[in-house]
Formats: sequence, structure tokens, C-alpha cells
Amino acid sequence: MTSTAPGTAAPAAPATRTPLSPVTDTRPAAPTRGFVRRAGTRIVDATGAPALERGVGIGTWLLPEGYMWGFRPGGSPGTGVPAQSPREIETLFADLVGADRAADFWSRWRATFFTEADVAEIAAQGFDHVRLPINSRVVMDETGGFLAGGFALLDDCIDWCRSHGLHVVLDLHGAPGGQTGTNIDDSPRGRPELFTDPAYRALTVSLWAELARRYAGEPVVAAYDLLNEPLPNEHAVDHAADLVALYRDLTATIRAIDPDHLIMYEGTHWASDVAIFTEVWDANSAIQFHRYWATPDRAGIARYLEVRDRLGLPIYMGEGGENGTDWLAAAFGLYTAEGIGWNFWTWKKVDNPHSPAVVVPPPGWDAVLAYVDGTGSRPDGEAAWATLLALVEAVRLANCTWHGEVIAALLHRAPLALPAYAFTGAETSAGTTGEPWAGASVTVRYSGGEPGVNPFAADPGERARAGIFTVHLVTGQHVAYDLHVGGPDVHAPTITVTLRTECPTPSGIVAVRLGDAPVPGGWTGTSWRGSAPAAPGPTSLRIDVVGGAVALVGVDVG
Repeated sequence: MTSTAPGTAAPAAPATRTPLSPVTDTRPAAPTRGFVRRAGTRIVDATGAPALERGVGIGTWLLPEGYMWGFRPGGSPGTGVPAQSPREIETLFADLVGADRAADFWSRWRATFFTEADVAEIAAQGFDHVRLPINSRVVMDETGGFLAGGFALLDDCIDWCRSHGLHVVLDLHGAPGGQTGTNIDDSPRGRPELFTDPAYRALTVSLWAELARRYAGEPVVAAYDLLNEPLPNEHAVDHAADLVALYRDLTATIRAIDPDHLIMYEGTHWASDVAIFTEVWDANSAIQFHRYWATPDRAGIARYLEVRDRLGLPIYMGEGGENGTDWLAAAFGLYTAEGIGWNFWTWKKVDNPHSPAVVVPPPGWDAVLAYVDGTGSRPDGEAAWATLLALVEAVRLANCTWHGEVIAALLHRAPLALPAYAFTGAETSAGTTGEPWAGASVTVRYSGGEPGVNPFAADPGERARAGIFTVHLVTGQHVAYDLHVGGPDVHAPTITVTLRTECPTPSGIVAVRLGDAPVPGGWTGTSWRGSAPAAPGPTSLRIDVVGGAVALVGVDVG
């Protein structure tokens, strides 16, 4: 295998895994399936059926993050208004409309941003769980007292998921004092004081004890995700041992109360470094990793496959997304093919097409954004209040713009457009050269684009300046793509397949099969096109080159 794009990850021994089960539009009620648990390297329910296979995160409901609202830092030092962490956003709104109105806004926000309608849609689209990020300040005050109103929100989510057959992963996204020292954990002073202040550590242990006490015996809760993305950057070096000690203490605290629930541990440096996992701390546990903006090939997840095989524990991809549909299709298709359950980040955001549900900004929101980034003056208080009230209505699912192409990419659900490199059946194995797709039995090449541009960047503008990947196939080679035909709204009796190439006069002779059925078709210009009947459900698309060569850029199925 050859490639001209730079690589990213160390090699690992190839392994054969059972892919995740087919997408289903209906499932048994979560309580009837019993507690989610570890079974070797798999996550299953009490019946032994797979669990936590595909889910979505509910970001910014209980822990607002500035980028999900469109807030950007000022363009130069001293300009703009800080609005990245929950504390900063709360301060911004109180400054604009006053403390009482700001408190009213947050009550309305939590009552409308995420509701049973969202849960119903998540279930209808074929997901099996949600990951619920929790800010400790929503459920616990600074003295360690528990807040009934905050726990009522958690209970609502659990009850909605019970009604719609979903599981819930409880994710402590913002621990007392902060576990990352960045905006995403709401740390009060921008430092991971959870690991430097014994008082914050004690509060965190107390909070998990209370969560375990409340939800012991609740099978809709699938897992306890102890800390989100702890200790990035230099903090990982300074406090890795402290993290291990805390994980051990939290595990002992939970197990003294709750013997049943699966416990999830995340590694350091944005949950990407699994070096701390050298032994099994709890028999009913799993290791969670997060992955963004990296090459979506098997070599890139080799470190996670290695820790799974070495410790015999399940691994779970707990956050990934914030990217275009090409990357989503390749990355999440890879996890599915490797039998790794996953959770997409995130369900809903303001004016950001990387989510399925996109909030349309109300009139006046541009003035708030301009004030935050330092390009506009402070909005009038009454005007700002009217904008915030309009935002509360805009975030309802029924008022959002729907981006079904995001879910189609995640689930490989037709109709969709796939990049050629999103194959799952080309006898792939871990790379040996450190290059993208280095272990594949076919050649993937990267060409064109501006130097230094990441083709998998979050920014669509940067991706537009990148080159293209092509899969080069010669006689006797093939690629295959896992697909799901149909969905809650689409049941197509006929599927059209279009192969896009980079060659203006393709010379290859191809045989295309959808499941067991051949797809008749032919070349027109740079594309091959054909159609065949297809039954709703899981299937695969296989492309064999039986003569000549083909440089494949993309595959459209619809």
C-alpha cells in the first residue's frame, strides 16, 4: 500500500472483530434488557445482546460551550467579551439583561433545548443511547449540597429514554474545580484544581457517591463516565498519577453503593492517551477514547485496539464529530466495522451544520456575537432580552434545520455520498509505514491542495483548501462499503450507485454488487452509474475491478 499524505499513528497487530449489529428502528425497552455490562471485550445488556453501539451526545444543555453558540474570542488581546465556558456565558447574559432575567433564561433554556421530542427523534433515527454531559454546578452547590432541580433534569432525561428504548451514559463533563483547566469543564480559574485542591476532590467523590445512590437499580442508566477528557497538555505529565488514584477512589466509592453499573474511564490529553491503563481496576468497566480531526484509518486507532486486547476490556469511542460527512462516514464506519460502540458529538448546536439539528439564529443574535468577538458594541438590554427569548424558541427541535446527511454518514444509511476511502471491506489491517491506510490491500493516494492543510480539519474552509484522496484499484482488487438501506422516512425499492473517479476517460472494467445482486451499469464521462433493487436493511456494496484500473474518488448511493 502506498500513500503520499503524512501519517499519524503507530502500527498494531491486525485483529478480526465482529461488526456492530444492524441499525434497527425498534428495540426492546431498556429496563427489560437489564443492566449494561462488560462481557470480555464487548459491552452487552443482561440478555447478552450488544449495547451502547451507536449514540449521540447532548452537548451544551447542562454545560454550555461557547463554540456551540457561535461565540468566538476577540480578534486581538483585550477585545471582545469572554464567552467560552458556562461561567463566562452566564456572566455575559447577566451583564446584558440582568441577573433575574438571566436566571429566567436558563430555566427556559433547559426546558426547551433538550426535550422528549429530541429523545423520540434520536430513537427513531436508529440510535440506542445518549451520553449526557453534566456540569457539577447544575446538581451540586459550592458547599456540597445537592440541587433537586438539577437532578430533576437528569431524571427527565432518563424517563424520556426509558419511554423510547434508549440507554443513558452519565458523563461528568465538569467536575468540581475542573478536571481539564479549560472552558469545557467550567473550571473556576482555568486550572485543573480537582487535582490540586483536596476540597474539590472530596466534592467529586461525594458527587459520584450521590449519583450511584440515586441510580443504583436503574437499568436505563448504562454507564458512569467518571471524568470527561481529564488532564490535557502539560497537566497530563504533572497529574497522571493523581488521576489514577482518583479513579481508584471513585471506583471503590461507587462499588460500595452500586455493584451493577458499568464504569467508564477516560485517558489523559482529551481522552486520547491511554498510557495510564496498565491493569484492570474493575471487572465491570470499559475504556473510553475520543477522536477528532485525524486520519480515519485503522492505524489511527491502533493504540486503543492494543489496550483492548492487552487488558481484555471493551473500548468505546465516546466523542467524535465536528467534521464533514466524508470524515464521519469513514471514521464511524471504521468503529462499526471494528465492533467499537460510539457516541457522536453532538446532537444540536446554533448555526453549525456539523450537527443533525441546527438552531437557526434569531434576529439580534448577530449583535450578541459581534459584542462577544469585539467587532460590535454592547446590545441594548431590552433588545438582548428579546433575542434571548427568541433563542429559547429557536432551539426547540421542531424549529431547527434538519441535516439528515449527518446521520446518513454516521449510519451509512442510503441515500448518502461516501468518500472512496470509507471502505470497510478491502482486507484492511494496521499500517506498517505510518501513512494513512498503510495496511490496506489497495492504494490510497493524496494529491493537490495547499501545503500544511489538514484534509480532516473541523473548519470547512480549511477542508476546501485540501487535496483529494483517491483509491487506486487494479485488476483483481476490490473495495466494499457497509450500507443500510431505508430508515424512518425512506424505504427505497431501487438503489442507484454512482462511482466517481478522477480520470476523464476511465479504462477500468468494474463489477458492482449490492448484497448478493449484481448492479448493471456503465461509464459516462468520469462516472459509472447503475441501479438495482434493494430490500430495506443492512447490506454491502462491493466494487471489483475485473480489467484495467480505476482511481476512485467517491461512491454515491441513493
